[in-house]
Amino acid sequence: MKGIILAAGKGTRLYPMTKPVCKPLLPVYDKPLIYYPLSTLIQAGCDDILIIVPPGEEKAFSELLDDGGKLGVSIQYRVQPAARGIADAMLIGADFIGNDSVCLALGDNIFYSADWQTKLRCAAENKSGAVVFGIWVENPRPFGVVAFDENGRATSIEEKPRVPKSNYIVPGLYFYDSEVVSIAKNLRPSARGELEITDVNLEYLRRGQLSVVPLERGFTWMDAGTADSLYKAAGIIRSIQSEAGELVGCIEEDAYSNGWISREQLHAMGEELKMTDYGKYILGL
Repeated sequence: MKGIILAAGKGTRLYPMTKPVCKPLLPVYDKPLIYYPLSTLIQAGCDDILIIVPPGEEKAFSELLDDGGKLGVSIQYRVQPAARGIADAMLIGADFIGNDSVCLALGDNIFYSADWQTKLRCAAENKSGAVVFGIWVENPRPFGVVAFDENGRATSIEEKPRVPKSNYIVPGLYFYDSEVVSIAKNLRPSARGELEITDVNLEYLRRGQLSVVPLERGFTWMDAGTADSLYKAAGIIRSIQSEAGELVGCIEEDAYSNGWISREQLHAMGEELKMTDYGKYILGL
């Protein structure tokens, strides 16, 4: 399975913070925001990853992550010239995806639960159709809202509905088979001029090939797209790490746990950061 991170948003809701710094490179407590979706992809088993970035930002991302070799993965970078919607990632990455299945992660979404990797691997094992998650939120109106029948099967998904049919929304993580490329190519822009990921999910639903996996009410999901949510996310990450005694979004640990790098390689990366708590944590693994 290939992995794509869509990290090309301008972050206008975070201005002036994101005028000089791309949003996914902003810190969320002790690491850059992009570490969290990258951690999710690594935990899902993706070792071939494409990061879609804004124009002029390739160097900044490359200086942070390089080609992924230190993590035992391959990372490529491509530019989204203009904001054309989330589904545009499938067109930009069409030749990268090829005939493989793909996991698309949004660059500002953070996920955490004690058994998160188990959930990810289960979703990644599905080689036909699409798998997305459903998570309960207090106010679902700004999101893609999913409704279920009495048997727990998804019956509809509506993008930013005025009257939501449920409190379950689809967060920014999507597992697709290779058919997603042809589906995206046949999309028409929405009223706001974008290729909507909800329309991709609706097509899979129409085909009877969409699986929506509800996440438990206590599951931690954060959309770090505003100053408020960015601030809250940092506090939540700090609390989780303090209580659990382990880091959230530690890409070096994830790569090591997958067996993609050796302990020696892991500790070499820890040595580079040994003046920080992050580096000391890696050295203690």
